Amino acid sequence: MAAPGGKSVLFVCLGNICRSPIAEAVFRKMAADSGVVDKWVIDSGATSDWNTGSAPDARGLACLRKHGIETDHRARQVTKDDFLTFDHILCMDDSNLRDLNKKASSIKNSKAKIELLGSYDPEKQLIIQDPYYGSDKDFETVYEQCTRCCKVFLEQHS
Repeated sequence: MAAPGGKSVLFVCLGNICRSPIAEAVFRKMAADSGVVDKWVIDSGATSDWNTGSAPDARGLACLRKHGIETDHRARQVTKDDFLTFDHILCMDDSNLRDLNKKASSIKNSKAKIELLGSYDPEKQLIIQDPYYGSDKDFETVYEQCTRCCKVFLEQHS
């Protein structure tokens, strides 16, 4: 799945309509702005199948637009192939991490390194809270966390 001579990253949250599509869009823009987007395969997915095919939450899209970022992502569930093809799977909270590690343990030859995206946060905010039941301010907080974490991740893996 890695781009020719490149790397791959999958961002994951519970439903793939709030946090992970924000992280994916932020990382894609950073990689594009850095001139390395063609060296990456970038996607996002969900641990659940609740929102498969849905567009990201309107509040998340509005937050991204406010920062000059567009996305046409549609929610999808993480598949067995993702563990075989992605170099990095970066998730948002401990529940996502448990679910992903459980799935990975049942897959022979899983190569993905599974981590919390927040482990890259210079401000040490390990968990990126789900903003779904929150306000526009909560989506902005997710955006800010994703921006900090993606910046460090890109620097460490480019």
